[in-house]
Amino acid sequence: MTLAYTPATGPLAAFELLQVSVGGAVVHVRLNRPAKRNALSDPLIQQLHACFVQLPDDCRAVVVSGEGQHFCAGLDLSELVARDIHSAMLHSRMWHAAFDAIQFGRVPVVVALHGAVVGGGLELAASAHIRVADRSAYYGLPEGQRGIFVGGGGSARIPRLMGVARMTDLMMTGRVYDAEEGLAVGLSQYVVEEGQALPKALALAERIAQNAPMSNFAVMHALPRIADQSQSEGLFTESLMAAVAESTPEAQDRLRAFLDGRAGKVVKGG
Repeated sequence: MTLAYTPATGPLAAFELLQVSVGGAVVHVRLNRPAKRNALSDPLIQQLHACFVQLPDDCRAVVVSGEGQHFCAGLDLSELVARDIHSAMLHSRMWHAAFDAIQFGRVPVVVALHGAVVGGGLELAASAHIRVADRSAYYGLPEGQRGIFVGGGGSARIPRLMGVARMTDLMMTGRVYDAEEGLAVGLSQYVVEEGQALPKALALAERIAQNAPMSNFAVMHALPRIADQSQSEGLFTESLMAAVAESTPEAQDRLRAFLDGRAGKVVKGG
């Protein structure tokens, strides 16, 4: 059972393209352009960015979902106007800044996927830390058929999930993966029955919110960077991060609780 979620107040209540609610230490951010299949317009990208840099101090995790029949059908092509190279670069970098605020922000992000997870929608999903899909979800990167290229960080993030060859196939051929295929290639970590992605994502976020904040922060920020380093550099970075994490007062309290038998052990299915 998840917590009761109520509409956000203050700055998080001011976004007309997002529905933001709060349940305990978890913030739920819902894309709110259902008539456009939650296509990513510039104002929506800007509001997402503003939302993630204005999370309340007591937030420990975020869930992102989409209103209506689809998570996100990608870039709003009606806003794709002729740009010179400089303005096009700046436009792409605006997307990068928004999605960096998700991937390398303050708290872990779980995304609930259903229906279309296409183009920019897949780039958005790839910036989260855990992806939960229901069986209606499907994935595509139609940029090759549109005469464009990914610009929201997809070329840097998506190959880390599914590999360069698979991403090449999606972009060149227009291939579409269903939910089970997406799970098999690493686009999601969970597949659930239709309508259950959001409850599962909220339950995971509530569990994640109970972790020590520094441990979550280390997983978010250190782990992907270590994976990009050489082994010797990665091991040194790991030592630094481990020393920082275990020296926090909360870590010391949790370790003592485990040694005193006041914390549960790892069990199958736990």
